[in-house]
Amino acid sequence: MSRIDIKIGFNCNNMCEFCVQGDKRHKFKNRTIDEIKNALKQAKEKGSQSVVFTGGEPTLHANILEAITYAKDSGFKSIQLQTNGRMLAYKDFCQRLISAGINEFSPALHSSQSKIHDKLTKSPGSWEQVVKGIKNLKSLNQFVLTNTVITGENYKDLPALAKLFVELGVDQFQFAFVHVLGTAAKNKDWLVPKKSEAMPYIKQGLDIGIKAGKIVMTEAIPYCLMQGYEDCIAEKIMPETQVVDAEGVIESYQEYRWNEGKAKRDECESCKFFKLCEGPWKEYPQIYGWDEFKPIK
Repeated sequence: MSRIDIKIGFNCNNMCEFCVQGDKRHKFKNRTIDEIKNALKQAKEKGSQSVVFTGGEPTLHANILEAITYAKDSGFKSIQLQTNGRMLAYKDFCQRLISAGINEFSPALHSSQSKIHDKLTKSPGSWEQVVKGIKNLKSLNQFVLTNTVITGENYKDLPALAKLFVELGVDQFQFAFVHVLGTAAKNKDWLVPKKSEAMPYIKQGLDIGIKAGKIVMTEAIPYCLMQGYEDCIAEKIMPETQVVDAEGVIESYQEYRWNEGKAKRDECESCKFFKLCEGPWKEYPQIYGWDEFKPIK
């Protein structure tokens, strides 16, 4: 099922240390409702059945409810909201989003501890709001799939975070390795951990979710580091996606990842997963090299 990922604006009420969007909030205006509707109309004509509203922080857009309603009325089957989760602390707003047509919520929570999450988002009180938001959504019987960016600040906390997700009743959680672009690139000296050092904690977190019967995924971690957890690799199941971004449209996010975003080295050709694996984001080996990545025979 093909999908459109539309970034409806870059305003945000967080200042995340790992933000790949960098200073786009200062460079680009919000898309108008007519621009959003036009992008959705074109995507539907091309056969898209799924839409993801994202940003920036999409809940801050003045016309977010109208955009969602338009997507529902246009016949999109899956309508997802990717959000930092703070506005979900207001239950009446959650109800309005649901009435408009959202049927998948993807809030971001980056630690089991408020001090770590709030440090990463540079927004005191944001952890409390996201947790309250998840509770609101589950009380309203919504499908919740969380996203967590793996950084040097939080990777040791991932098992505790997985336990929290299970307690909160989330349906799916994903650990996505930090993409070293935008603000994350400026902070790379302290923000980016070695994947090999983070993997034991990542796998412990996955184990907790698997044992609890949750859908658990990772993103941007190559197969050679995921032995025994290959079914948790999100890239295997990502639908073909058109990304409507600030600077233009990426017609195929899959092609972008394979041809521009990620990288492999010559030695990868001897790995049995060579044709399946996308490799790490290309910026990662520029920091730590390739020694961690061993071809699987």
